[in-house]
Formats: sequence, structure tokens, C-alpha cells
Amino acid sequence: MTDGDSEEAGQYFLEDLAVGMTADYERVVTEDMIEQFAEVSGDRNPLHLDEDYAKTTMFKGRIAHGMLGAAFISKIFGTLMPGKGSVYISQTLRFLAPVRIGDTVTTTVEVMDINAEKKRVAFRSRCRVGRTVVIDGDATILVPSRAASKAA
Repeated sequence: MTDGDSEEAGQYFLEDLAVGMTADYERVVTEDMIEQFAEVSGDRNPLHLDEDYAKTTMFKGRIAHGMLGAAFISKIFGTLMPGKGSVYISQTLRFLAPVRIGDTVTTTVEVMDINAEKKRVAFRSRCRVGRTVVIDGDATILVPSRAASKAA
């Protein structure tokens, strides 16, 4: 499953999910996006905003905030899979490589385990630039069940 930036959230109920299912989202990182993220988050580290400073670092230039890339994972969970009504329980993140202005980040989540009793689904979450994994992690999401939504 792949999605652009549609406004309406999709929805998978717990009963719709199966181990191995995936969802993808692709986004180009822009300078404006980085500046907006800095404004919203308050993280004004010059590594993200000042090219002259960033050139003096090990990255040799500006990089995007790691959490900006992680937000693409949240986009999938909130709007694609599971989508509407899902709630983050936990997320681990390992930042493995930098993301730069102009990079296309492809984010993929994969269902790894389903605990129907607790209505929790374990996902692998990854962001790539080309073939390079830039963020790797695992998430647990609380997913609404069809039965509970019919009872409401």
C-alpha cells in the first residue's frame, strides 16, 4: 500500500491486519520542512539550520532533524495502517544515517505480531534514502477492533 498526502485517514481494524502486511509512504525533505519542524519543535540546532556551521561537523553540511524522519512513521500509523483510531503505545528508533535536503525518504511499516486479546500490534518501522536505512525501529500500536466499534 502506498499513499501520497491524502487528507482522509484510512482504517484497518485489528481483524483486518495480518503478520507480514506492509504500508509505505514517500516524501522529499525540503528546506522549508526542516525550518517548520525547528519552529514547531523548538529544536534550532545549527546542524539543521546553518550551512556554514554544519560544514564544520562530521556531516559536512546540514541534515534534517532525526525526529522529522520519524514523523513519517507516525503519518503511516495515523492515516494509512492501522489509521483512524489507532494509538501509539511505544516506539524505538535507531538513527543510522543522515537525511539531507532533497532526499526522498521512503518509510515502510510491517506487521510483526498481533496480540488480539490486548488489541496491540507490533510493527517494524524503517525509513530509507535509496537503499540506505536511515531510521530503524519497532512500534507497538493499540488498534481498534471491528467488534468494539459496532458495540459503540
